[in-house]
Amino acid sequence: MALKDRVQNIIVKPSQEWDVIAGETTSTPDLIKNYALPLVAIGVIAGFIGSTLIGSFRFATGLAVAIAAGVMALVGVYVLGLIINALAPKFGGEKNSAQALKLAVYSATPGWVAGVLNILPALGVLASLAGLYGLYLLYLGLPRLMKNPADKSVPYTVVVVVCAVGIAIVINMVIGAVIGGAMVGAAVSTGLR
Repeated sequence: MALKDRVQNIIVKPSQEWDVIAGETTSTPDLIKNYALPLVAIGVIAGFIGSTLIGSFRFATGLAVAIAAGVMALVGVYVLGLIINALAPKFGGEKNSAQALKLAVYSATPGWVAGVLNILPALGVLASLAGLYGLYLLYLGLPRLMKNPADKSVPYTVVVVVCAVGIAIVINMVIGAVIGGAMVGAAVSTGLR
């Protein structure tokens, strides 16, 4: 399925799209390379433009943050897939790492697409809010992909979201370290001139 069609379908008609996704066999490299990476790139590029041309980052700092944010977004969604898979039996579901990764990746779609709003730093908060729709997508997708009973979807979703928040905190700490390191590097190089 074309990237544009999958994005549109998962956002506009998620119930039907989860049924389609559940029946697909997609390899991890294909899912990351052909779906996650292009969508992550939207926010990364927009954030780079917003932070360097409109915001106050120097080029090198903005580039370092953009690269770190992109890598950490992909690592974060992969780790979330591992967590979804590991938790499945606790909520009456079936372990299936491929389905868990699809669930993590496709649930992140609204936040990644809204990443284009990062081009204006003040709108970045709206991009984060759009990611909240991903929680609903996660809730809808759990019983279809992980085969848990519907009555366990709310607690399963809550536990996954708590884990996702933990992952986000770690990611923000890593990106903060990159920003700090890049700013120190820029200050040192400026002082050496």
